[in-house]
This record gives sequence, structure tokens and C-alpha cells, in this order.
Amino acid sequence: MSMPVAGKLLSHITGTTLLAQIEAGTAPTILDVRSQREFVDGHVPGALHIPFWALLTRTSEIPTSPADPVVVYCGHGPRAYIAGATLCVSGFRRVVYLKGHMLKWRQAGLRQDVGSGSR
Repeated sequence: MSMPVAGKLLSHITGTTLLAQIEAGTAPTILDVRSQREFVDGHVPGALHIPFWALLTRTSEIPTSPADPVVVYCGHGPRAYIAGATLCVSGFRRVVYLKGHMLKWRQAGLRQDVGSGSR
């Protein structure tokens, strides 16, 4: 699903679709832009953690080409959209947002990883 915002289409992926891709080993890079504490308390399996405020100086840590999709999420939306704008400024062309972010992921009872490990 895409929706227009400021003249651009924003792409979204549902939690169930993303989890199916994770379990099939076909998921794109997943980027959690919340705080360290939020990340440790539970995150999407396989997510890379880079807080939104540090992203501009850490995009080189994203293990994918700027032409490949990157799924971005936060707690409920605002930080992810800031991070998405940062990614676009840094040359990433396929930013996809997790629909409902971590709030909806948890409400749906989808599997989470806990702790500081990231991919």
C-alpha cells in the first residue's frame, strides 16, 4: 500500500507480510530507529538498530545497496518518517515503512527478538 505525502508515495508493508519474509529468509534489510532501551525490550527479528538521531552519520552501517528496499520502523511512526527522510537524503531510493510500526506488531502478537543482538 502506498500513500502520497509531500508529493512522494510512501510504501508500507504489514507485519504479517514482513514476518513471513523473515521466516522464509527473503526479508529486506530492517531498520529499527528507536532508542537502545526500546530495542532491547523487543524488536522485529533480524532488525538492525540505529537510532533515528544517529542515522545521518551511520548510513554506512546499513548492509544493503541504496537501490535495495529498507524497511524502517519506530514505536508508532514519527521517528521512522524522520529516518526515512534521512535515508532518502543519503541516496536510499526504496524506503518502506512497517505499517503500524512496533505498536501494531506487538498488538498483533508477532514474534519479537529481545536483547541487544542485531543483524
